[in-house]
Amino acid sequence: MLVQELLDIFDEWAPSAYSEDFDNTGLLVGNPNDKCNGILISLDTTEEVLEEAIKTKFNVIVSFHPIIFSELKKINGETYVERIVSKALKNNISIIALHTRLDNHPEGVNYEICKRIGLYKTEALIPKKNTLKKLVVYVPKNKAEKVLKALHKAGAGNLENYTECSFLLEGKGQFTGNMESDPHIGRKLEKVSVDEVQINVVFESYLTGKVQKALFESHPYETVAYEMYGLLNSYNNVGMGKIGFLKNETNRIDFLKNLKKIFNTGHIRYNNYKGEKLNKIAVLGGSGSFAIDQAKKKGADAFITADLKYHQFFQADGEILLIDIGHYESEQYTKNLIFDYLTKKLPNFAIALSKTKTNPVNYI
Repeated sequence: MLVQELLDIFDEWAPSAYSEDFDNTGLLVGNPNDKCNGILISLDTTEEVLEEAIKTKFNVIVSFHPIIFSELKKINGETYVERIVSKALKNNISIIALHTRLDNHPEGVNYEICKRIGLYKTEALIPKKNTLKKLVVYVPKNKAEKVLKALHKAGAGNLENYTECSFLLEGKGQFTGNMESDPHIGRKLEKVSVDEVQINVVFESYLTGKVQKALFESHPYETVAYEMYGLLNSYNNVGMGKIGFLKNETNRIDFLKNLKKIFNTGHIRYNNYKGEKLNKIAVLGGSGSFAIDQAKKKGADAFITADLKYHQFFQADGEILLIDIGHYESEQYTKNLIFDYLTKKLPNFAIALSKTKTNPVNYI
């Protein structure tokens, strides 16, 4: 298998369209045409992880966090980033990062947190904008089912908990082909009226290429009459963070003790909270202070995240329980998520979880 084939697998699962503009995901180090001999999965690419890959002869590291986040103006070994990139290139090791592709993924970082603390009826805390498009196409009535099936197979009409969604409207279409035309119905220079079906489907923007390909390959007309445009609709399946409900409401102390056990953390930081019970919970793995106001706006009793600063705890104003469980701790299960997906997709390939603990923070 080539590295490019692995990249294609990730694009199918966690498309680059899910990445935030500030992020750096995909193949960061290496050549897509290199052969992939083995995959080592880690939360971070550290010098210790790189050494582990060299010793185990795995020549691809799949990391959640990108080792190259801002531009590199030189590679002379002064920083740990430069040393890792230089050593990876010397040893022909490719490095792939997924980061916000999985932050925004419906079953990514925050899904893992929700699953472990037992949340249900979850949706994105901050839905990602510009994620949906709509296709309107006009098809001869006797070909409508064929075209619709092709569009559904390409992913159009799959929204949240529903598949094969569409709206059909019957009407009359008409056209006149010129001397250069090759009409599917009628003859050149003949005005034709046809019983047609207007097919309306909504789909995620990253599927545009697949949907267009399915449309053009299944539609009988020489020139396909269609409209495609972006939607301003909020799509609650894709976005930063999650918000949902506990099956049974609980008190603050029991909830915090349970979190400490689930995420195996040295300590948890939290603020004073006016409420008695917790039921509606927001989560955002990693640095999530930017979502405090959104969690409050959506009526969350508690917000689980990391990297909160002193003054940001005041921002809660006692209306919401802010819980900082640690950056590494909130994202630690992401590597298991990647491992589970890849081993199902590539059951006979050499794939391993890194044994190196990459958390730079210690507790006493």
